[in-house]
Amino acid sequence: MPEEQHAVLSPDARPPAEAAAGPEPGAARSLWSDAWHDLRRNPVFLVSAVLIACLVVVALWPGLVAGGSPVRCELGRSLQGPTSGHWFGFDSQGCDVYTRTVYGARASIAVGVCATLGVALLGGVVGGLAGFYGGGFDALLSRLTDVFFGIPMVLGAIVFLSMITLTGVWSVVLVIAALGWPPIARIARGAVVMAKQHDYVLAARALGAGNARLLLRHILPNAVAPVIVMATIMLGTFIALEATLSYLGVGLRPPTVSWGVDISAASDGMQFRNAPHILLYPAAALSLTVLAFIMLGDAVRDALDPKLR
Repeated sequence: MPEEQHAVLSPDARPPAEAAAGPEPGAARSLWSDAWHDLRRNPVFLVSAVLIACLVVVALWPGLVAGGSPVRCELGRSLQGPTSGHWFGFDSQGCDVYTRTVYGARASIAVGVCATLGVALLGGVVGGLAGFYGGGFDALLSRLTDVFFGIPMVLGAIVFLSMITLTGVWSVVLVIAALGWPPIARIARGAVVMAKQHDYVLAARALGAGNARLLLRHILPNAVAPVIVMATIMLGTFIALEATLSYLGVGLRPPTVSWGVDISAASDGMQFRNAPHILLYPAAALSLTVLAFIMLGDAVRDALDPKLR
């Protein structure tokens, strides 16, 4: 009988089918790839992401889901209920509530997103520099953070917006960003203080890496996760804050179309009793948006925080 031929495989060789199967289940993954792996399987993240995607599309292209103009009104239809072609009825000025609710997403979400970016940038820079350099510089920036922490958010925004003659989206964004950065600064400072004590940072410093390289290449990528989580949760809070300020008459004002402006216009008790739809629909849109961003922040926090695994 002919001798059987045996193929000799090296210890590291794998059959083609096994090689094509990808990395082993126990293979190490980075923090971000591991977080994305968990997020894709989290129903809370999927639901909130779909809602936010729909809201962003509506904010960018409101004409896709609402025809007509949000400022085109007919006084003869004042406070009329839902009818064919006007699903949400009309407000006190005879404007279509559905159209105004759709177009109101643009200003409300723009304030939330821009204010969050400003808060994350300002707070991240202040907290990161304080945590990295330490010493007297840290003490100075920490005391500055404490001063801003002592200013009530809503009260401070009311005072500053009452003093500003210009009204609009950017004035509200600037005031929120100027008052809302201290929580981000504290989180960024703590994350940088922990990251700079790791062995890879000490090794890079021993090899001669400068402060800029240490901060941008080694510390920042490993300290940004808690800042992202906090900023995501605060985004929904800022959208609600814009509505609160507009309701109080110091935020966005007509002719700007936003949910807060419409809620303020519908706050008259007599009108609400006779036509509750003028308040319920913009309030429901606001609540759904804030809930979606808070759900997204919770899901991102669960995925990025190793202590919750």
